[in-house]
Amino acid sequence: QVQLVESGGGLVQAGGSLRLSCAASGRTFSSYRMGWFRQAPGKEREFVAALSRNGGSTYYADSVKGRFTISRDNAKNTVYLQMNSLKPEDTAVYYCAAAFRVSGSVVIKSGSYDYWGQGTQVTVSS
Repeated sequence: QVQLVESGGGLVQAGGSLRLSCAASGRTFSSYRMGWFRQAPGKEREFVAALSRNGGSTYYADSVKGRFTISRDNAKNTVYLQMNSLKPEDTAVYYCAAAFRVSGSVVIKSGSYDYWGQGTQVTVSS
């Protein structure tokens, strides 16, 4: 069992930055592929970014490419999402997720993730 706890959300003006963190419990964090998703009010949860087990491979949604960076520190059991040049349309609850069953370096489909955090709210004002 893995528990994921997100932090770092908040209210920021358009053009600003935030860094989300996701702390994972357990001793096998480095064996999990990690990802970030978000869900805006009235919309379905969508993929944001994904990261391989060693952090060497990443994948981003087109909407955040060039603005967001996903990274991990396996020694701290933590994955990060650095968000720059934030836009009002980035407003959502952001979730981190961990996958261990599927193959492949990065995992994009939400249904392939095994564990989810409780989410952290990000609000970008115009």
